This record gives sequence, C-alpha cells and structure tokens, in this order.
Amino acid sequence: MTVWVLGDQLTDRSGPVAGSDSALMIEATAFGRRLPYHPHKLTLVVAAMRSFRDRLRADGRTVHYYQCETFADGLAAHAAAHPDDHLRAMTPPTHGARDRMAAMADEAGLTIDFEPDPRFLCAPAAFDEWAGDRDEYRHEAFYRWQRDRTGILIDDGEPVGGEYNYDAQNRETPPADWSPPAVPTVDTGVHTDAAAEWAAEIGEDWADPATFQWPTTREGALDVLDAFVSDRLEEFGPYQDAMRSDSWAMAHSLLSPALNLGLLGPREVIDRVVAAEDAPLASVEGFVRQVLGWREFLRHVYRREMPALAAANQLDATLDLPPAYWTGETRLACLADVVDGVRERGYAHHIERLMVLSNIATLLGVRPQALNRWFHAAFVDAFHWVTTPNVIGMGTFGTDQLSTKPYVTSANYIDEMSDYCSGCAYDRSATLGADACPLNTLYWDFLDRHEDRLRANHRMGLVYSHLDDRDDREEIRTRADRLRSDALDGTI
Repeated sequence: MTVWVLGDQLTDRSGPVAGSDSALMIEATAFGRRLPYHPHKLTLVVAAMRSFRDRLRADGRTVHYYQCETFADGLAAHAAAHPDDHLRAMTPPTHGARDRMAAMADEAGLTIDFEPDPRFLCAPAAFDEWAGDRDEYRHEAFYRWQRDRTGILIDDGEPVGGEYNYDAQNRETPPADWSPPAVPTVDTGVHTDAAAEWAAEIGEDWADPATFQWPTTREGALDVLDAFVSDRLEEFGPYQDAMRSDSWAMAHSLLSPALNLGLLGPREVIDRVVAAEDAPLASVEGFVRQVLGWREFLRHVYRREMPALAAANQLDATLDLPPAYWTGETRLACLADVVDGVRERGYAHHIERLMVLSNIATLLGVRPQALNRWFHAAFVDAFHWVTTPNVIGMGTFGTDQLSTKPYVTSANYIDEMSDYCSGCAYDRSATLGADACPLNTLYWDFLDRHEDRLRANHRMGLVYSHLDDRDDREEIRTRADRLRSDALDGTI
C-alpha cells in the first residue's frame, strides 16, 4: 500500500503519510505548463517535493519518485513496476482534483482510497453543520464559532481581552522614521538551484532565480516561524494593513507558502503565536484571525460553492486584464510597485492584493476570472482553493456570498495607508483632468455604473449620498471610458 503525495501535501506529521512506509510522488512537467506560473512558484513546489522525498527516505521509508510529462505517465510507470499496489491519498482541496486522481488511478489499473485532509482545523462535516443550508457566508460569525469550539484565545468561555476581534487596532500607519524588522534569512534547501533550472525550462521569465527566498524544507519553515514570533509579531498587528514602497514584507509572517504546502500546520503556528511572551493581544488575535478564521473559511466556502463560484460575475465585468499586471509598466505608483514586487518574488501582502491589485481591477471592470488566473499564476502561495474565493468573492465582488459590499476605494485609502501617492505622477486629490488619479475617476464611475445594484446596500448609503452631490458624472463617465482604453493599451 502506497500513499500518493501531491506537491502541496508535504507533511508526515499527520494524515496518510504519518502511518505509511511507502510513498508515491510525481513531478509532472505538463502541470507546470498549465498556466504561465511564476518561476519561484514552480521552484518552491518542486524543491519542496524533492526535499520531502529526501526526508522520507532518510526516515527509512520507500519513496517512488517519478519525473514525467504528466501525472498519468507517472501512475502508468508505477503500475508497471508495482501492478498489485493499492494507493491511499489525502483528499485534495482543489475542486475536481479527487475525481481526476481517481480516474487516472483507474486508467493505470490501480485502486485508490482517499482520507481526510489534516492540514486544516475545521473538518468539512463541522463546517457544514455550522453553515446549514445557507448560501451566503459571513467570516466574522464563522471566526467566533471557531474560537469558541477550539478554545483558542478563549478564557473561561469568554474571548481573551473581552473582544473577539481587534481589527480596529490593526489599521495604523507607521511613522516616517519606522524601520521594518529585517526579512528573515532563509535556508532555501539543497534542491533550489536544480528546481530553478527546471522552472526556467518550462515556465515564464518573471524573475531572477537568485532572488528566490522561500523555505523548501520543514526546518527552514520552522526558522521563518521562529523569526516571525521573535522579531515581527509585535509590529505585525498595528501595521498589517499598511503599505510602504521601501518594505515589501513589512512585519507580515511570510508563512503562507509553507502553510499551503504542508511544511507547517495551522495549529502549530497558532499555538506558537498565542504562546509568545509579551506579544500585543491585537497582534496575536490578528494573526489567529487570518489562520484560524479566514484561511479555513475560504477553504470551505470554496468546497461548497464550486464550480459556480469560479464563474461568478455578478457585476458583469468584461474587461481583459491590463498588461500592467504582467509588466509593472504604469504611471500608477501603487500598482507599479506592487506588481514589481510580485514579479521579483511572487508575493504581495494581503492589503496590496485586496486594495491595490483587486481594487484597481474591479474599478476598471476586469473580468474576475482573468484576475483570478493571474493571481493563481503569479503568487508562490496561490492555489485554486485560495485564489478563487479571495479574488472572485472578496476582491472583485463577483459574488456576494462572502462579503456584503465591494472592497473598492479611491486614492484616499491608498494615500492614508501608504506612501505611494506622494511620489506618484498622478494627482491624488483630483478626479478629472489629465493628471487626476485614475482611481478617483474610476471609483465614482464604478458607483455610477452599478447604482441599480448597489445603492440599496445598507453599507453604501453614505457614498451614494456623496455621488448624488456630484454634478460632473457625465465627465467622469467619459474619462473612465478613456482610462479603460488606456489600461488595455498599457498607457495608464
């Protein structure tokens, strides 16, 4: 009996690998060509797979490791060598993946059983019991339920500190003389160079392989966790929504790639953070909310609402993704800096993803599916179960199943939470004119275009009252149309 291990299931601490002495792993080149993936993403997954293979072998286990064009080729090779083998596998979170795995195993003449995924803290049955027959989901309610049932940051039945959520303390902007904590130095593992060569052969030329800086081993991931708790956690909370052009990492944990590959588990990172001495409660709770709350919430909304979720487009957005998302060539300082960071390292923190990348695409009217495809390809921590609810639900308001209003903003928010506007070619205070910030024009145009759908939203009454006070709506529409053309031409 052999456990088939996928590239994002790299754990032997629990799950099917924990109780097995035989594993099957397949590097499928064709899978790496499915999207124009960032080479650091391909490097990360392949180097981590090879490191995990070595870990299992060093522990005395047998690992059948195939480097093939397709998964089907790998299964066929394994079946030829071990025709009587029976496969076990961790249930993958990606929609349709279990059925595809079962079909490939059957085609190869192998049998396969699936077991629960231990890389999450809320089992499907538990979430389904909480959700009932609802088709609209609210994170805050789920998060409080998660806290209560797990006992995390709960003392004698009440939330530690008296509140479940300290988000109001997570929105500060750092002073001008603030120095962010140093980005941790990472041992990227012995397989990184070879994996980078493999990625360069099959992938896109996004970035210099020399800038790769993600852990590909369990030990390296633990080092990053240690660095977060000791050096970054204190300032993570207050500044987690802030953006600075001179700090791509700010005080963020940088743990999502390791978590999503299985190198770290959610309970162990939560326990480490909760146990941190002298850490501000708002920082601890903010991190717990991301891992215990949002990550688990997305996984289950995706599970329940696919495949319709991936196709959702309730605002009828039709624009193609502007080339600036691929090139970083734009006069918008915020977009240019964030895309340059994505190109260099396959990463941006959550506010950059939501309030710059998704916000601008939503204001322009970019198809949610086009933006989702880009996110899936561009980020080292991206998988379909992660990006689809984040981008289509939260980021573009393609569906209202996850949020009650679109997360869109003018230049005001960007200026408040970052230093981008002070060095931008556009005027952050103007809505019309050649140098007016496109976000201002597009924000008012967005409200205007979607008035029939959004005006009755109880959370948007104030902004529509401001729209009612404007007497330049026709000029806004005209410039917004021009900006959409400019975006597609790469001249915005």
